[in-house]
Order: sequence, then structure tokens, then C-alpha cells
Amino acid sequence: MTAPVPLTRAGLIARPSLSAAGAAVAEAAAWLAAHQCTPVIEIESARAAGIEGRWPTVARDALAADVGLVIAFGGDGTLLDAARAVVDSGTDVPLMGINLGRLGFLTEVGRADMVTALDAAVAGRTHIETRLMLLGEVRRQDRTIGERLALNDVVVTRGSLSRMIEMDVEVNAQFVCHVKADGLIVATATGSTAYNLSAGGPIVHPDLDALLLTPIAPHTLTQRPLVLPGSASILLRPVIETLSDIVVTFDGQFGVPLETDDIVHVGRASRVLRLLRTSSRSHFDMLREKLKWGNG
Repeated sequence: MTAPVPLTRAGLIARPSLSAAGAAVAEAAAWLAAHQCTPVIEIESARAAGIEGRWPTVARDALAADVGLVIAFGGDGTLLDAARAVVDSGTDVPLMGINLGRLGFLTEVGRADMVTALDAAVAGRTHIETRLMLLGEVRRQDRTIGERLALNDVVVTRGSLSRMIEMDVEVNAQFVCHVKADGLIVATATGSTAYNLSAGGPIVHPDLDALLLTPIAPHTLTQRPLVLPGSASILLRPVIETLSDIVVTFDGQFGVPLETDDIVHVGRASRVLRLLRTSSRSHFDMLREKLKWGNG
């Protein structure tokens, strides 16, 4: 059996506007430094925590360079942002989340368990889960006007002034259906417990190599969620009329307004995300704990 590899450098990133995150980053950095692991802190996070100058700081896009682990402090939104920074960097550095929000389905480590999780990470007593990432692209007149990675989902949805959306859906260059709904979600198995679940989509185990197509409030009762292979290439052609207000969003954090004849392409990204886990809790444990799934 291969011996665990100790962690000697860890990147830390937090949601700067969350006061609890600053305190957690400062405590984690001090603990790591005292246990032969150098904390490398994203510069805005260090500033918000009031610890500039104590340890090395880097810009967000350099956070995953020359570290063995990236730790995100906040909720799932913070982890999603950190995930893009890690994958954009082209490294295979794993990511761990410290939950300071409410649900925290992706950020499995609670604030009370932070030191225990850090100890396990430094000692190498962890396991890695690999998660599929999406690459979403907006094409306009044969050129790409927006491109973004997503861990959970890419969503085409109506704005505040729009009514029902209509769009054609193609998978692997084959026509699938014409959707009439408030929007359409393309989700990963990881994202199945996010917006997909709220819209009535299925819960899919993250080990499955799958993509989900889930209509939002469909105007046809027979239009149900669809599970596709993870290799599927999905093309969405929204029907955009005058004064339409339609946008495509990536993990709910970045949006591109759509215009007439725009095409949205969604498929598997060339890189995956590696999530570091320090506990033995299964996916079903997380469902019961976080979503109260199957209780009563």
C-alpha cells in the first residue's frame, strides 16, 4: 500500500463579503502554518480576513499553482467559483470546501469539523472524488461570444419581462424535441441536487457519467426530464422574438443575454474537478443529512 503523501502547501480562498469566512481563513492559515503546511491565500480573501503580509498571497487565477490542495471557505457558491479557478489553471489540484453557509451540499466539512478535516488533509488521510465539468458556449453568427465552465449546470431561462421560452433541442446532431417552458437546465450528476432538483429533475449519483435535461415549468405535461450519456453534445436553439428577455447562466454565477439566432452548445469539459473528502460519509448520508431525503 502506498503511504499517504503529506500536504506541505495549501491554497485558501473565501467569500470576502462573508464575515465568518475571514475568521475561518485566519484560523485555518494559522493552524496549517503550525503544522508544517504553508498557507497560500487568495489576495482578496487575505485582505478581508485582515491577514495580509503574514503568509504568501496570490491572485485568484494563480491560486492552484504550486499547492497540493485548494480550500474554499463559504457555501456552495464559493466552492463553484473556486472550482472554475482550479480547472481553468490546468492543474489537477483537488478542492475541499469548508461550509459556512446554510445547505452546503458540496462543501461537506462543517465549521465545527474544520480542524479535524485540516488534520486529515495534512496527514494525507483523505480520498478523492472525480466530478464531470460542463463547458457551455454561446455562438452568434459563427463566432463564440461567451464560454464558461460549470460544475452544476448551464441554464437557459427567461428574464423578468419574458413569457414562455421556446427552443429546439439537439443531442449529437439529432433533433430531440421542441421545448415550451420557463427555461431548460443542462445539469451534471453533481448538479442534480441543485436547480435541477428544485425544477423536478431526478437525483443522480455523482459516480454516474451522465447529463440531465430538465425543463423548468414546462407547458406540456409530457415534457419530462431526460438523462443522457456524459459524452452527449447538446445544442439549444432558443426562439427569440422582439422584446424577448432570455439569458444563459453558468452555475447561476455568470450570465450571457441571448439574441435572435444565438445557439447554446453544452458538453463535457476536457478537464474534471477533483473533490477531496476527509470523512467516510456516503452520498446517501449527505442526502439524508442535507436534504432530509428519505426521512419519515
